[in-house]
Amino acid sequence: MAAVEVLLSVLMLVIIVVSLLSNGVVLICFLYNPQIRKQVPCVFTLNLTFCNLLLTVSNMPLTLVGLVNKAQPGSDTFCQLVGFSETFLTTNSMLSMAALSIDRWIAVVFPLRYHSRIRHRDAALVLGYTWIHSMSFSTAAACLSWVGYRPLYASCTLSDVTDNSQTPFVVFTVVFHSLTFLLSFLVLCVTYLKVLKVARFHCRRIDVITMQTLVLLVDIHPSVRERCLEEKKRRRQRATRKISTFIGTFMVCFAPYVITRIVELFPSVPIDHRWGVVSKCLAYSKAACDPFVYSLLRNQYKKTCGDIINRLLKPSSMNASGPAD
Repeated sequence: MAAVEVLLSVLMLVIIVVSLLSNGVVLICFLYNPQIRKQVPCVFTLNLTFCNLLLTVSNMPLTLVGLVNKAQPGSDTFCQLVGFSETFLTTNSMLSMAALSIDRWIAVVFPLRYHSRIRHRDAALVLGYTWIHSMSFSTAAACLSWVGYRPLYASCTLSDVTDNSQTPFVVFTVVFHSLTFLLSFLVLCVTYLKVLKVARFHCRRIDVITMQTLVLLVDIHPSVRERCLEEKKRRRQRATRKISTFIGTFMVCFAPYVITRIVELFPSVPIDHRWGVVSKCLAYSKAACDPFVYSLLRNQYKKTCGDIINRLLKPSSMNASGPAD
């Protein structure tokens, strides 16, 4: 193996390990904390976590095998099943992220009516649509024999195996990515930018009240005034940073792979196989990023992780402090 392929193999292995651990922690927090289970967004978060875990277990290792062996892992039928699952799970993950952004938009823009508008039943209906949407495209690709091993990505994925239906496959690929990646990206942009607009509006209101208070408190210590101004600046940056993380990770991870798939439709444009694997690794890395972006960096999950760690360490500490035999 060349040095580049060794690095790509190591990168793939790191993504698998991080994805397994991080998504596993999210699942443990969900099972441990009943308050997390009561929240409506947990339906989408749980679905996203399961999709990431299944993708990590079923697809990523086989891509690693294909990269190392430079050959199709398993038989044609097995590869078609793996490609079917990848299409379904990736599509489901993208739509789950879009559903989470819609939920945040409603919660921020309509806070007083959120609990009456969004219930677990409504979330289940949206989740049902994501499953139907994902199943439709993956089933259509499998029935039309457009799933197989693609050496460019060293994985079982969408591919015109027969090479006898180039035009229909091109149309299917464009429609598929338009109604999955592009649709999800537009939903993320519209909803989160509206959330950012509302957040900045509330920050301005808080800033006005803060400045009025500072003017009235003429005898306030300069250090207190500086802390208030610093908190004002951090508050603005915090909202922008969160929105940029949601949209930025989606684009950085998925856009290179989707663009490569579209460029691949033009036979006259050469694509290096190493870039194909890199774009695939970036797409897979979203499964490792999602637990941190949507769950583990939130205070509720941090507290739950701390409680779990303390509960695990408490028996051992009691045993260590107990009387010796």
